[in-house]
Amino acid sequence: MFWNKKKKGLVQQESTKQTLALENQPLSIEELKKTLEKMDDAEIIEPEKNDFHKLTLIYIRTLIDLERLNESIIEPLKRSAQEQVLKKMTASKITEVTSIDEANKQLFSGAVLIYDPANNVWAAIPLKNPLGRSIETSETETILYGAKDSFSENIEDNISLIRHRLPIPRLKTEKFTVGSLSQSTAVIMYIEGLTNPEFIETAKKRIEEINFDLFFDSSQLAAFMEENDNSIFPQFQQTDRPDVCAYSLGLGKITILLDNTPFVLVAPITFFHLFQSPEDYINRWPVASFLRCLRYLSFFISITLIPFYVALTTHHYQMIPLQILFVLMESRTKLPFSPFWEALLMLIILEIIKEASLRMPTKSSQTLGVIGGIVIGQAAVEAGFASKVLIVMVGISTIASFLIPNYLMTKANSLIQFGFLILSSFFGIFGIAIGLILLFAHLNGLNSLKEPYFSPVAPFYGKDWNDLFIRGPLTKMKERPEHLHPVQKWRYSQRR
Repeated sequence: MFWNKKKKGLVQQESTKQTLALENQPLSIEELKKTLEKMDDAEIIEPEKNDFHKLTLIYIRTLIDLERLNESIIEPLKRSAQEQVLKKMTASKITEVTSIDEANKQLFSGAVLIYDPANNVWAAIPLKNPLGRSIETSETETILYGAKDSFSENIEDNISLIRHRLPIPRLKTEKFTVGSLSQSTAVIMYIEGLTNPEFIETAKKRIEEINFDLFFDSSQLAAFMEENDNSIFPQFQQTDRPDVCAYSLGLGKITILLDNTPFVLVAPITFFHLFQSPEDYINRWPVASFLRCLRYLSFFISITLIPFYVALTTHHYQMIPLQILFVLMESRTKLPFSPFWEALLMLIILEIIKEASLRMPTKSSQTLGVIGGIVIGQAAVEAGFASKVLIVMVGISTIASFLIPNYLMTKANSLIQFGFLILSSFFGIFGIAIGLILLFAHLNGLNSLKEPYFSPVAPFYGKDWNDLFIRGPLTKMKERPEHLHPVQKWRYSQRR
């Protein structure tokens, strides 16, 4: 064990020495040629005797915009004198480069390196190829009314979508690089003078402490920033909607964007934020309050309905009314399985159908879900593997789970249901009660950027209940959520 630790320390020391050596190594064409060996898409254009310029151009063909290369560099080279060429280039930004490490970073981030031998000057001009989808409708958080745009894989476009909704100079963006191999760009956005500085410092510190090689999705970044990565509950909200991010920033939260992914992290969040939909703030407040309460009720039904059926039929059949008991006895007369194994088998088959419908092409997935559920359910009843009552309850609990707006929460819901099912099979209704106590205790122990996950219930913030189980009138929501501790408490610009 000591040898392994010592070996790891030596490897880290060697890596640090190599990094320092690259930072201090003088920049030359020969060194760059060594770096670009066996790279077919690397271009090194050196001047010949009859060339119209005496500059050397180095770039990665697949990373830059070739049209902009011609407009911003090639054409100015043809029109300008040797000593004026760098001044007359039409590129928006020209950066001087002094080390081999800096040159590599610029080169592989989509820049063109230019070497002027007359003045012994290296410069980098960013011409990154803007790959990515156009702005489309969100497929994970669909709403009937409201904005229809969603984020794409281009981080610059994503920042623009948020800035269009919050055109204020106080909206700050701080850039970080994560992943030793992927060199992914992460950006923290917050409103200065409104967001609690502790949230900002905590997020920045955790990003700076990340030591990993690859980051291709914001959920991977969240895994390194969460305090309890073993929990099934997400401690960062993932969204691809710019209006959700803008509204969260206005409440005093922060957003974290990662390049090459359309999903943005929002923090700090609570358990109750996962049940809120953007449409809650578009509908009339009584309608929005009803729908929000319906989501909470659906979550409770989805995790307890099947376990409650198993508890009653296994341990507490005397609690079932006589007429319903006759129906249950008739449906279970010829079944070879106990209620627990019957329910477990149906739930596992249901999860298989749900996963298969997600992996299938869009046009086939709907057909698979409908036909698979009907055919397998009917066949299971006719073959005597499941009762009709259970099939009805499985359908109700499954539909109820779909009312949760957050997809990650829906997956957590399935695991909770299996846990409650096991407890109910051993302890009956007392097992469900034990499961609920353990669930609430776990939720109360979680944090999001050091903020309690079960706020504003525990700790209690009475004023925040105006936008908790119900969504109060917007005209009455004059203060920002107290549990976020915003620097700017009031939501209107002038006191009335």
